Amino acid sequence: MTAPALGLRLFDTAIGPCGIAWSAKALVGVQLPEGTPQQTLARMQRRFPEAVEGAGPAFVQVAVRRIQALLEGAHDSLADIPLDMDGVPAFNQRVYAVARAIPPGRVLTYGDVARAIGEPGASRAVGQALGHNPFAPVIPCHRVLAAGGRSGGFSATGGAATKLRMLEIEKAQFGKEPGLFD
Repeated sequence: MTAPALGLRLFDTAIGPCGIAWSAKALVGVQLPEGTPQQTLARMQRRFPEAVEGAGPAFVQVAVRRIQALLEGAHDSLADIPLDMDGVPAFNQRVYAVARAIPPGRVLTYGDVARAIGEPGASRAVGQALGHNPFAPVIPCHRVLAAGGRSGGFSATGGAATKLRMLEIEKAQFGKEPGLFD
């Protein structure tokens, strides 16, 4: 019997049950908690209707443990977890690459990210791209804030409160690290 093309599962974290979906070689999606585990699973099943529930191969199990640790306060960038970006627009990929390079416990603004991708007037577009992030928290969109340290939007259940909780878990320091995307 051959393995399914896509798999998915829920896993417990300090902020609630998250979802993860994968192909044979990379993650195809990660989902922050919805209101209930059933809602998180239903959202994952809508996103990946062909996926079969299961534990996942070794790289998925490692990713789950690392995401759980991050959401308990570990400073792990998760930058080496393989992600399948097929179907992700090129602009979003550029935004996600910058967001993924923000170290745990640090933040940038939407404007910082726009400047880092060479499009200083694209703060709103950066926010929209982050709002469509299919890999939160592996791509840490919660580390991108509005100007003046305001939370800005957050598309996960709980909105800005969830974003701020994740930053609190990371003991975030506001203001960019010297040399980070200068």
